[in-house]
Amino acid sequence: MAEQDKGMFGFDKNPSNILPKKYTLNSKIKFKCHPGVSCFTACCGNINIILTPFDILRLRKYLNLPAAEFLLRFTTPMFIEKTDMPGVKIHLDENGRCPFVTEAGCTIYPERPSACRYYPVGMANFHEGGEEGIDSERFFFLVKESHCKGHEEDKEWTIREWREDQGVDLCDEMNREWLEIVMRRKSFGFQASLSEQAKKMFFMVSTDLDKFREFIFTSSFLDIYEIGQETLDKIKEDDIALLRFSYKYLASSLFGTKDLKIRDEKIKAKAAELNEKRSHKESEAVEIYEELKAERDRMAAELKEKNK
Repeated sequence: MAEQDKGMFGFDKNPSNILPKKYTLNSKIKFKCHPGVSCFTACCGNINIILTPFDILRLRKYLNLPAAEFLLRFTTPMFIEKTDMPGVKIHLDENGRCPFVTEAGCTIYPERPSACRYYPVGMANFHEGGEEGIDSERFFFLVKESHCKGHEEDKEWTIREWREDQGVDLCDEMNREWLEIVMRRKSFGFQASLSEQAKKMFFMVSTDLDKFREFIFTSSFLDIYEIGQETLDKIKEDDIALLRFSYKYLASSLFGTKDLKIRDEKIKAKAAELNEKRSHKESEAVEIYEELKAERDRMAAELKEKNK
């Protein structure tokens, strides 16, 4: 990301704003944001509001806009932090404010992005030893920025109650597989880069489900992948089913997971193509070797003739 001051979901990466304490679902916090606090909507400016695929789907449905129009009017392209994966963030207005915020509050509040729902409670997952199959340790942390007066309110919640009130659990469920793909890409670092075609595909699938659906049913997609009829019927009409399917496609196409099955005849055809290329390369290598050998023999003969 070009911006250096904010993280994936807009949180300031300065650790001084994160309280050095692990919270559980039953831990209690005091926090309340409402029009009566002096900083109301202050956190809605000068911030990167990164949108997940689920965020985009919810927002454009709420605004009754096609994905392409929503992206054009309300987002700015960017690269997801520490990756070469293209994504989008909310396009701030000329004053550096979220375009959906007014003095009265958020105009898209029922379908607000994940970043807005998480604040000020963050969540972290750690896998011991990085081994698959081991349950991750999940804990929570509190972001406490100096300008935020919500922490001075008397409203007390458990972390569990706060998350339920903000609708975070649904966001976690719908964002999890996509974030796992992003984190997996991050683990490779910048020494391995995605092809331009892979970047375009990731962007299209992550931001525009309408185009992805069209791609599935009008391209050679179904000639390559073996998709059951029940799944096809669901993704043709159900956007949530299509969203979940898109995560499987991205994992399969980017990392070679077994989430989607390539048709056997395509695998055989690809193997034959690779074998043909390998045979061609081997023949080409033999030809080059013979040419070099002939040239070496010619030069040796010339040198011998000169030394007579």
